[in-house]
Amino acid sequence: MILQPLSVVWNFDPVLFSIGSLDIRYYGLMWALAILIGAKFFDNFVNREGLPAKVSESIFIYGTLATILGARLGHCLFYDTMEYLSKPWTIITGFRDGGMASHGAAIGLLIGLWLFSRRNKLPYIWSLDRIMIPVGIGGAIVRLGNLFNSEIFGQATTLPWGFEFVRSHKWVAEFAPAAVHPTQIYEALCYLATFGILCWLYYRRDIARRRPGILFGIGLIGTFLTRFFIEYIKTEQEPFEVGWALDMGQWLSIPFILLGIYMIWRGLTRPGAVPEPVVPAPKAQRLKRRKNEREPDGRADRQACRQPAGRRRGDFSARRRLALHRAAGSQAAQPANRTAAESHGGLHLAAAGRVAGRRDCPRHA
Repeated sequence: MILQPLSVVWNFDPVLFSIGSLDIRYYGLMWALAILIGAKFFDNFVNREGLPAKVSESIFIYGTLATILGARLGHCLFYDTMEYLSKPWTIITGFRDGGMASHGAAIGLLIGLWLFSRRNKLPYIWSLDRIMIPVGIGGAIVRLGNLFNSEIFGQATTLPWGFEFVRSHKWVAEFAPAAVHPTQIYEALCYLATFGILCWLYYRRDIARRRPGILFGIGLIGTFLTRFFIEYIKTEQEPFEVGWALDMGQWLSIPFILLGIYMIWRGLTRPGAVPEPVVPAPKAQRLKRRKNEREPDGRADRQACRQPAGRRRGDFSARRRLALHRAAGSQAAQPANRTAAESHGGLHLAAAGRVAGRRDCPRHA
């Protein structure tokens, strides 16, 4: 009797739903979720450090476009260059068939962050440090998308957590019935560990402000050194990689690993800063600040007009001060026992003062 090793039979349908001939896949949903989580984290960084709300709004535009374009162009140039050079229109028309490269996404994001930093007058290193935190969890989510697609898996294994990707033509042709390494899960777990370390360094140790560049360097090493070693147990993504000592993913990871080492060395050797304590604004105050930034300048004046004249802040207007001065002078000149008519005149003066105050309001000018 031959005992078969334990394994996981993976028969997951990658299509969430279809609209006519258009398939909405979990892979695309994972990309969208990763981008939204990244934008949410960046919004938290902006609020925590007291920056204008427009900063977090613009990163969504720059970061999203740069990441998606870089990922698509990276796949076309790194993994199937001649095909896309001979038919360049398929870069767009073939988007539905898949093809997104993480190294291309990284390059695109670096360019997008440079433009974002110039647009918002922020130090480039400030943006790099903070974007690396959500990159970890975003990379893990995208690797789950690869798992749903039954792609980018590893070599055969007898480990009990091996997967049988029965929907993959590559697995059926080269490995069936043997199980293979679920390298998507391996990478996702390593990226989550990197994300946890970066969160601890940012929120608990405030390392982004004390040692600029270190977060960026640790994120690069945690992401691409993981990719470099896991590539050893992966199958080749493209036929031209067969026989290479290092595959395309490893060659592309080396510059990022070296850059990460340099950034850590740079952050440790330069004088550290002693930042002021971070005092996050209350949520109600942040919402009010964001609302005021979006409203026209005259909105506050119109709101002030709706308040009673005696409760508005600021100095009395010149007309109102004159009316009250006249009222005080007339009262001093009159005898102690005033008549009803004089009292009635005093009421008129008070009303005149209120009207004069309202005339200074932009709404009643």
